[in-house]
Amino acid sequence: MTFQVAKVKMDSKTDLYASLAAQLHSLLQGEHDFIANAANCAALLYHSLPDVNWVGFYLFKEGELVLGPFQGNPACVRIGMGKGVCGTAAQLRQTVVVENVNEFPGHIACDSASNSEIVVPLIKDQRLIGVLDLDSPSIARFDDEDARGLNELAEIFIQAVQGSSSLESKL
Repeated sequence: MTFQVAKVKMDSKTDLYASLAAQLHSLLQGEHDFIANAANCAALLYHSLPDVNWVGFYLFKEGELVLGPFQGNPACVRIGMGKGVCGTAAQLRQTVVVENVNEFPGHIACDSASNSEIVVPLIKDQRLIGVLDLDSPSIARFDDEDARGLNELAEIFIQAVQGSSSLESKL
């Protein structure tokens, strides 16, 4: 199978995320393996979203977040619940948008080039399975439109891996 990331100029973030939703559905169709789908999802977002320098997953294992598939520079491997932006989003089970990570109490600086961040918790059957994390070198890169779009993409991802034995082993 060959998949080509669509490089289409979008008039709005709404259009961009609608296009990404269609691409993600197509990319994940028929595949249920958690790691394979997380890797492809991270690659799609990294290569499609403007002004990002890191996109990836942290998986909830034994009470902490552990690095999963990602695109970008090497990253922190383990993050405690409530620690940094990822741990805070996981603990709250809410999407967290940070305009300036240097002003976020307890921010974990895995990449000094990152200045803003958005983290979307991944919830299946009311259980935390991990988070989707995106970083940008620009201040205030992410907003409510990004939060809506990324939450929709996270839901597509979760639906694609439902029933996955590889997902069940993560829980």
